[in-house]
Amino acid sequence: MKWIKTNFRGVRYHEHPTRKHGVKMDQYFTIRYALGDKVNREDYNIKEEGLGWASQGWTAAKAYDRLRELKENKKIGQGPQTLAEKRDLLKKHKEAEKDEMEKQKKENVTLKHYFYNSYYPDSKINKKEDSYLHEEMHFRLWIDPVAGKKPLKDLSEFDARRIVKSLLDADKTPRTAQYVMATLRQIWNKARRDKIVIGDSPTRNVKIPKFDNKRQRFLSHAEADLLLKTLKEKDESIYKMALLSLHTGMRASEIFKLTWGCIDTERGLITILDAKSGHGRPAFMTDKIKKMFNEMKRGKNDALVFIQRKGTSYTEIPTLFRDIITDLKFHENVSDARQRVCFHTLRHTMASWHAESGTDLYIIKELLGHGSITLTERYSHLSNGALQEATRGFEKAINRTGQKKDQAGQVVNFKK
Repeated sequence: MKWIKTNFRGVRYHEHPTRKHGVKMDQYFTIRYALGDKVNREDYNIKEEGLGWASQGWTAAKAYDRLRELKENKKIGQGPQTLAEKRDLLKKHKEAEKDEMEKQKKENVTLKHYFYNSYYPDSKINKKEDSYLHEEMHFRLWIDPVAGKKPLKDLSEFDARRIVKSLLDADKTPRTAQYVMATLRQIWNKARRDKIVIGDSPTRNVKIPKFDNKRQRFLSHAEADLLLKTLKEKDESIYKMALLSLHTGMRASEIFKLTWGCIDTERGLITILDAKSGHGRPAFMTDKIKKMFNEMKRGKNDALVFIQRKGTSYTEIPTLFRDIITDLKFHENVSDARQRVCFHTLRHTMASWHAESGTDLYIIKELLGHGSITLTERYSHLSNGALQEATRGFEKAINRTGQKKDQAGQVVNFKK
C-alpha cells in the first residue's frame, strides 16, 4: 500500500487498488499528529487515524480542517484531541439524544396508549379472566372517554373527579364508581413502577358517596321451592346448579369450575379449589345434594361437573334464570337493586336461613368462605333470637306494670 502526501501537512492518502471515484481511483485519507509533550518526551508519540474515502465525501482540505480542530483542542485543553475521542463523544451525544427522545416519548404517552399497550397485556398474564375483562370495561366505558387522550403524567385529581361525576350522572351506583377508581389506581401504580409517573395516585383524595350495596333480599322457603320447581321443568342443569348454591352457599364461579375429583359423596364433602378469596375451602352436602350427585353420571376426576349442551364450560348463569325470576314476579314492585333476586341470592338465602335457625356467625363465616367476620355480620340481625326474646320479656314487664297501676292506682317503680 503506497501512501501519497498531499499539499496539507499531516494529511496523506492511499488509493483503492480497483475502485474508482470519478476519473481517479478512490482515495482513503488519514491524518497524522503528535500526542504528548515533545520537549519532555512525556507520553510523546505520533498518531495516525483514518477518516474515510473520497467516495464518502472526504477531501484533503476537509481532512486538514479536522486535523486543525484536534490541534486547537489540544492547545486550549478543551474538547476531543483525537478522532477516537471525537467518535466516542459523538456516540455519547447520540445516545443521550436517544435517551432524551425515549424519555419524552414515555412522558407523553397517553393514558389510553399505556392501558392497551402495557397495562392490559400485563393483566391478561397476571390476573384472572373475570378481573382483566372488568378492568377493560371500566376503562373503555368510563375512563377513556374522560381522560384517555391525556398524557399519563398529566393525569390529575380533577380528572378522577370528572370520571366519578360521569358515572354518577349516568345513574351508576357509588359501588361501580369505586370499582372504576380502583382500576384507575392500579393503572397509575403500574405506571409508577415503570417509572413513567411519580407521586400518589390521582384517585387518592377523591371522595365517593357512601353506599350500602349489601343484598337484603333472601328467599322464603316457599319462594325457593317454587323457583327450583320451575327451573327443573325448564333446564335440569341450571336447576342442579341453583340447588347446589342454595344448599351449600357456593358461588356461581365456584360451581362453574367444580370438577368430579372434588366431589366426595361418601363423606358428603365438596372441595372448592378456586374460591374467590384465593384459598380453597370445603363445602358440605345435604342429603339432597348427595342424592343429586349420586344420580349424575360421574366423569373423570378432572372433568367439569356442569357443562353446557354444546360441551363448553359455563362462564355465566344463562339468561333463562333471569327470565324465570321475572316470570315468577319476584321483582314485582321492586326498584332497589338490593331487593332484586339473582343467582347470588341463593347463596345469601342459604346464609340467612342458617342465621334464622340459630347457627353461630363464625360457623356461617366458614361455610361461606368469608375472609373476615365483618362480611358475615350482615346476617347478625337474623340470628338475634336472644335479643328478640328479651324484647318480648320487656313488653311483658310493661304490661304487668300497667295492670298493677290499674289495680292499685299507683305507679310501680322499676328497680335499678
